[in-house]
Amino acid sequence: MSLRLRPLPLFIVGITLGTGISLGLTAWAAHDARAPVLAWQNAQLFAEVYQNIKQDYVEEISDEKLMGAAIRGTVSGLDPYSAYLDPKEFEEMRLNTAGAYSGVGIEISTAEHSIKVLAAIDDSPAAHAGIREGDIVIAIDNVPVDAANLNDSVERMRGESGSQVTLSIQRAAAKPFAVVLTRGTVQMHSVKHEMLEPGYGYVRISQFNENTGVEFSHELAALQTKGPLLGLVLDLRNNPGGVLDAAVAVADAMLDSGTIVTADGRAADAKFEMKAHAGDLLNNAPIAILVNGGSASAAEIVAGALKDNQRAVLIGQTTYGKGSVQSVLPLSGGGAIKLTTSHYYTPSGASINHHGIVPDVVLDDLAKQAPPIPTSASKLLRDDAEVRVALAKLRSKVRGPG
Repeated sequence: MSLRLRPLPLFIVGITLGTGISLGLTAWAAHDARAPVLAWQNAQLFAEVYQNIKQDYVEEISDEKLMGAAIRGTVSGLDPYSAYLDPKEFEEMRLNTAGAYSGVGIEISTAEHSIKVLAAIDDSPAAHAGIREGDIVIAIDNVPVDAANLNDSVERMRGESGSQVTLSIQRAAAKPFAVVLTRGTVQMHSVKHEMLEPGYGYVRISQFNENTGVEFSHELAALQTKGPLLGLVLDLRNNPGGVLDAAVAVADAMLDSGTIVTADGRAADAKFEMKAHAGDLLNNAPIAILVNGGSASAAEIVAGALKDNQRAVLIGQTTYGKGSVQSVLPLSGGGAIKLTTSHYYTPSGASINHHGIVPDVVLDDLAKQAPPIPTSASKLLRDDAEVRVALAKLRSKVRGPG
């Protein structure tokens, strides 16, 4: 998704959540001055339905739950991406887009009716305590975990920085043991790099959160400490998107000029054009971007910007095709609505909504298109044929035909 995060309305104006484009007091005052108008016939119909449910539904339902369901249905009925977020869901979305949270720092999943550790995040309390990939979490604060309710386990491990939580761990056939962890701020890194071979780097972006733009610049700098980059493979496969400003920052880092994205909507702030600033961090070295059907929204903004500006070659499969931007509008009750407010367009003026972006090199027969594995190849090159295709394309651009 591509998100823009707005500040709270007038009663807490000026407090922003995230790095999305902010509105000032004047804009909010003008927006809120449009008092809601609901024809009395529609209001009467809603009240009639509400009362019938309260009186005759098979189970008693609270006003809070019924109103929440009404709001959720109203917003979700607009399109697949608009949604009502209750306070708990809003907080979860805020944490995901912020790129940091307070907890222990482990990634978990459900496996064989248990809660399995996928990884301990670098420099997190869990990593410092020696929790490993493959460990099984059997209890949290001496309360057994429920493998059918992964979210419950996630919530119980999160908490105020400085507070403690005890995890009971089963490791292989050894006897279960307890680890007392002190919660802290955990940074969720969305960018990682690797040197494929001398002169050719690889950067993977898993999603776009508030820190992705800065992380991307740092990862490029880390690659460049190993020598000048002749080319870069940028992996956006299965990247579902995220914060709009982060996508713009990543594209801007590889462009000297040109339009990155334009958008159009009904509200004044829903119409915008974002352009690149001078300063290509790659010094015009060629770029190959890997995409597939899971590359969506913010990932498509980056791919479209670099493709239309003739800055990169796209390799893979047609992207997802989500050409809309959602603004997050906080509500007085602590929740929010995620509302589609703009349609965006690539620099060429194309809308990719429901169409996606067709790569320059479509990998429809990977077995025939992938080059052989070099004898000294890294693990990534050995395991990922699409990365080998991208690297070969970069080499051909640097060395020229023949």
